[in-house]
Amino acid sequence: MIRLFTMFMVLAVASAAFAKVDLVTLPPRDTVQLTIYNSADMTLARESRALTLQKGENALQFSWENTLIDPTSLEMMPKSGAGGIDIAELVYPPRVKNLGLWTVQSQASGKVPVEISYLTSGLSWRAFYMGTLSHDEKVMRLQAYVRVTNNSGEDYENAQVRLIVGKVHILDQIADLARREYPYGRPGAPVVQGAAAYGGLAKKEMVRATALAAPLSALRDPAAPKQVVKEGLSEYFLYTIEGTETIANGWSKRLLSFDINEVPVVNLYKFEEERYRASVVRFLSFKNDKEHKLGRTPIPGGSLKIYRTADAQEHLSYTGQSSFKYIPVDQEVELNLGSVSDIVVEPTLMDVKTDNYRFDPKRNVSGWDEIRVFEVTVKNTRDIPVKVEIRRNFPTTYWTLQRTGQVDQFEKVDQDTVKFTLLLQPQSERKFQYTLTTYNGVRTEDWTRLSQ
Repeated sequence: MIRLFTMFMVLAVASAAFAKVDLVTLPPRDTVQLTIYNSADMTLARESRALTLQKGENALQFSWENTLIDPTSLEMMPKSGAGGIDIAELVYPPRVKNLGLWTVQSQASGKVPVEISYLTSGLSWRAFYMGTLSHDEKVMRLQAYVRVTNNSGEDYENAQVRLIVGKVHILDQIADLARREYPYGRPGAPVVQGAAAYGGLAKKEMVRATALAAPLSALRDPAAPKQVVKEGLSEYFLYTIEGTETIANGWSKRLLSFDINEVPVVNLYKFEEERYRASVVRFLSFKNDKEHKLGRTPIPGGSLKIYRTADAQEHLSYTGQSSFKYIPVDQEVELNLGSVSDIVVEPTLMDVKTDNYRFDPKRNVSGWDEIRVFEVTVKNTRDIPVKVEIRRNFPTTYWTLQRTGQVDQFEKVDQDTVKFTLLLQPQSERKFQYTLTTYNGVRTEDWTRLSQ
């Protein structure tokens, strides 16, 4: 909890104006809401508290020692129904560290509900995922989590957690503002915070986040089943973890975001010597849309660990992991799970020769064809069918290709690349051949003429 003390000596040092004013110690929180950004070290905290005020002028102190709260962002507002309350000013006494004094005018005595908001640093979150493939690897159970870490110096008990995805533009780092010896620089006369005292884009983000935030009275019963409510906010996306969580300083907490079963996936094995050398690399893809039981909201970027159901007892075997960036709705993602050893692709050069020489008037060679014959062996040692994509890149754009053997699909990708696609049954092997003819020198002119 933030340290809050009744310190009459502080009043005497701060200002004579408080000499005859009763000091009100800030009571414990009733509720707290944390809106944590992932692209900047910034969190908006909104606390609901009930002040016990005397009629007339009241002095209220707020201490933030050993926390990363930016004191210049502190604001207090009466909640609805708190009539007759005027929060006049917030003063930072000179030569007194980590303390602010509010002046509150009240037309009556008793408890008054207020909301205190501020920006703090040290709270962060990241998304991570677990995917469990079925035995045939056609569908996947996708479980999403967020891990919230609290290094702010403050314990937050029974807090509603809201997570923001989106780029934040701020002029000053909240942690730097929080670590100042005095809120506005070197000490001097008491500094009064008014509406224009705190500038910069961080303040604008605070105002925007406060406007977007749900009322603190809307917090759910902690016993209710937890869900994640997701809302689009222009360039931001907001994830609200329903219910409340206690996140102690120095601790991290994992929260479930969603759990969706039988998401259709595509497994594809790729071979491309120029990119992966002699390895075969496995890729897993799915789309963030309704057809794949997703598509309601964007998916925050994070890391995904993939497992496979290995037997009838649903024991799991580790398959691989990958990281991905933010996935908008209706966008497909392809995850690189790394190289494998159970799928083998072996291209072998079988023959090389030259032909179709051309000579200039001085009998020098001015053009020729180079003919290379390749045989490609593809092996599947797995217990399920697999799809393999083989790309071959050529050193020139002047070429022709003839293929023979067991190829399911052949496609020219661009001017110097072709793609072969094969479907292999479990524990099977297939071979195909292709003859590559490349045109050199003036023979490129013949290739151009023949290709038109």
